[in-house]
Amino acid sequence: MVHGLNRELGADVFVTANTYRMNFDYINNPQNYGFTNVQVACCGQGPYNGIGLCTAASNVCEDREAFAFWDAFHPTEKANRIVVGQFMHGSTDYMHPMNLSTILAVDEERL
Repeated sequence: MVHGLNRELGADVFVTANTYRMNFDYINNPQNYGFTNVQVACCGQGPYNGIGLCTAASNVCEDREAFAFWDAFHPTEKANRIVVGQFMHGSTDYMHPMNLSTILAVDEERL
């Protein structure tokens, strides 16, 4: 589908991002990314800090860099940086047909 769009439109480049795989990688291999906790949210209430958003009444972790999730719904800043890094520099396993750094380099060459 993306290749078809790129062939038809020519001047524009469409890419797909496999965000499922990006997140799957750090959840299933947390040690590779410096996480020590991918099952409990850094901030929240109830089991796994998984009930509701982070509020003044919530439990809050001491080291948010060790956690993959801020609350029940949102990744931490560190997890977001990992995903953005894949958008910018990731292989075609994550970004297809190319990452955003490659697109920016191609655009710069056209100027």
